[in-house]
Amino acid sequence: MSLGSQLSNPGSSSVKPDLDWSQIKETISMLCLAMAQIETTLTDSSKSVDELSSTFTGMAQDAKKVMTLCEHADSSDKWETQRSDIMTASEQMHQQMQRAIVAFQFYDRLSQKLHHVNESLTHLGDLISDASRLYNPGEWSRIQQEIRSNYTMECERIMFDHIMKGATIREALELYRHQFEQTESLQSDDSTDDDIELF
Repeated sequence: MSLGSQLSNPGSSSVKPDLDWSQIKETISMLCLAMAQIETTLTDSSKSVDELSSTFTGMAQDAKKVMTLCEHADSSDKWETQRSDIMTASEQMHQQMQRAIVAFQFYDRLSQKLHHVNESLTHLGDLISDASRLYNPGEWSRIQQEIRSNYTMECERIMFDHIMKGATIREALELYRHQFEQTESLQSDDSTDDDIELF
């Protein structure tokens, strides 16, 4: 998604509506939110796919190395000299498998984020199509708080808050990425091999 032509975000004033409040501005803010959510989903998924590609390539190379070493270890003397290299390559494969398992978890995040986009747009569509709610700032505030409460990641809530305050999509994405990287860094510092589960 090219963010070169930025959609101007007026921000939401539904919590404290003034004389300048309009449902059009609220709609634009909600569309900015959906665009930012889609962009973060695409970026995060791309990183995970790159990580998977890299780890599977590394595993294939290490598996080939182990096979070659085993083929040449056709005597007990050769086995003893190759043993250390086989163990090193096996440990590298194990580490790469752990990284791949973590990268596969992107699918859960991808599904969850796209579900949030769908929910946001569904709420927006329902509100716009209901004339009795469309011009009521309280209704806009209610659906915005409902959308925010469904987020499970702090970086999503931070992005939401900044979009509602009028941040551009680019600014909100930078804040999201900064917060997401901090969270990922803390999680990787705390993780051990025992923490990783496939199912």
